[in-house]
Amino acid sequence: MTTLEKQFAQTIAEHKSTIYTVCYMFSKDADEVNDLFQEVLVNIWKGFENFEHRSDIKTWIYRIALNTCISLDRKKRRSSEAKLTMDINLFEDRDEDTRQVDMLHKRISRLQPFDRAIVLLWLENLSYEEIGQIVGITTKNVSVRLFRIREQLKQMSNN
Repeated sequence: MTTLEKQFAQTIAEHKSTIYTVCYMFSKDADEVNDLFQEVLVNIWKGFENFEHRSDIKTWIYRIALNTCISLDRKKRRSSEAKLTMDINLFEDRDEDTRQVDMLHKRISRLQPFDRAIVLLWLENLSYEEIGQIVGITTKNVSVRLFRIREQLKQMSNN
């Protein structure tokens, strides 16, 4: 056993009750608590070598245990949420607005992926500056590209 492994084993032995206490806060099922405990140990081990002792080891272990348990709890809740079903198909709606939206969607989908991304960001009401930062071009280039994209979409309506 290496020195690091010995230090780890000693630290876990000293703080085992802290870890179990946190795990019990997130589950009363013994098997689930043991799974949480194991996951916390893995995360402590991953960071153990880099622990810089800026805070008390117990504080650090609490933080890891809480973050691990919270993350796993969120995943568990997301996977157990009921799936929503709808008895109507909104895509079958044939009023004028729906037809126009459908036509615009079809045209946008014919654009190049980069131009499609710019249009979708613009439709999300992002500023030219924000769009430029996201896609990695200048604000002026966003303006020019959007002008050209509009022209391209107009040409598609004439085809």
